[in-house]
Amino acid sequence: MKSPMVALQWLPILMLIPVMPSTSVTAKGLRIPRLARLGGMNNPRVKPLGRISRNSASFAASSIYHNLQTFYYNQTLDHFNYRPDSFDMFQQRYVINSKYWGGANSNAPIFVYFGEEAPLENDFGDIGILAENAHRFKALQVYIEHRYYGKSIPFGSRNEAFKNASTLGYFNSAQALADYAELIIHVKEKFHVQRSPVIVVGASYGGMLASWFRLKYPHIALGALASSAPILYFTDITPAHAYVSIVTKDFREDSQSCHDTIKKSWTVIDKIASEPDGLSILSKKFETCKPLNNSSELKDYLAGIYMASAQYDAPPSYPVTMVCKSVDEPSFGNDILGRIFAGMVAYQGELPCYVNEPTKETETDVGWSWQTCADMVIPFGISNDSMFQPYPFDLNAYINDCKDEYGVPPRPHWVTTYFGGHDIKLILKRFGSNIIFSNGLRDPYSSGGVLQNISDSVVAITTVKGSHCLDVLATTKSDPQWLVAQRKEEVRIIRKWIRNYFSDLDACEKGEHH
Repeated sequence: MKSPMVALQWLPILMLIPVMPSTSVTAKGLRIPRLARLGGMNNPRVKPLGRISRNSASFAASSIYHNLQTFYYNQTLDHFNYRPDSFDMFQQRYVINSKYWGGANSNAPIFVYFGEEAPLENDFGDIGILAENAHRFKALQVYIEHRYYGKSIPFGSRNEAFKNASTLGYFNSAQALADYAELIIHVKEKFHVQRSPVIVVGASYGGMLASWFRLKYPHIALGALASSAPILYFTDITPAHAYVSIVTKDFREDSQSCHDTIKKSWTVIDKIASEPDGLSILSKKFETCKPLNNSSELKDYLAGIYMASAQYDAPPSYPVTMVCKSVDEPSFGNDILGRIFAGMVAYQGELPCYVNEPTKETETDVGWSWQTCADMVIPFGISNDSMFQPYPFDLNAYINDCKDEYGVPPRPHWVTTYFGGHDIKLILKRFGSNIIFSNGLRDPYSSGGVLQNISDSVVAITTVKGSHCLDVLATTKSDPQWLVAQRKEEVRIIRKWIRNYFSDLDACEKGEHH
């Protein structure tokens, strides 16, 4: 099943898992960059939400995995209908770490991480905020896998689950949230912790789910930390070109000359490609794995690198700076193509070949493709004033492309109908509470994030130099002070929520006794 040409295929999505955006232009438009939470530093086409190497993390995988217990819950296939097949079950995977848990009688909090558009395995080592704070709160840690990913597959097998629109029809964000609600209630009953407050955490697409969960299920979750959650990146709220505008801004701020070189390169590539034997010249210049079929193949690859660099422009490597330094101080020739090639190598590293290397479609590629043709319709286009070649977002073409791919049209306005988004400040101020929206402003998806405090308890924490989901990743010795401070502030707010909860609980119980 090919990934529908829906906007850049998430540079390394959700929720992400960073998948690198492929900026292919077809009738469908640009592929939507994945909402992955981590960016692949060695391969822009990072397998779903590729990931940044964080080998110095204080909570290395070896110190985490042996404390994990895996369970499977008989999950309801369809939470919103009463047809006979709605009562079918599938096995949903969840993982618990009880190393620091205070026990059933302690009323200690439960930290729940919402899996995004990828298998659950990589969350344990990458996501540090749960494991690194559990001892402070004596918290029970729970990780829940998103339906249709990893081992949480309905219909008995992946082939059956992804067979057609009928089996894929149960694959959407509303069903996923209902899964989480049912499973959290199950965990509380299983561990006899009915009074324990629940804090849900999500990154990228998972961050969107965490914030929506707090709004839809306030009786289950006391609060939510939504990291890099572009809940406003939908039609009629955020401009389709907002993502690439921030990519452009990131590169311009790092180096005007680098930005200018990249902007000029697209015309140069097209001009050479149009000449006799031009594609062979480009194939040789960029050391492609096989001869180029057209100039778009090369341009898509390069655009994916620039977008991934911006989305995951994290310390200590700062990929935008890494790319621009090589573009500005070329080691492969002083011409524009030599400079562009130098930037590509700086990002990718020394490889046998580039651009069209053999790739294997991942389950995230397939899953996110469906999700962006169902309810996660993120408008994605390129304006005339960016460093990329312009390409407007065409909703009708997008819809038709999804219909061609799956036989059903997407619902581009369903997310804002079901979860809200318009007049977000007024609406959340009136009925929302206990949500942290965290964003790094160098992340292109921050353009669809909540960037200002809405009330005393619906707060925005932004970092000028921050990148996608950086705050929830495992800590490293090289983390800058502003990142350390951001994480401390998030923990302080969560502690306040829990303190207020127990104060309210105590008052209610005293009232009952009277």
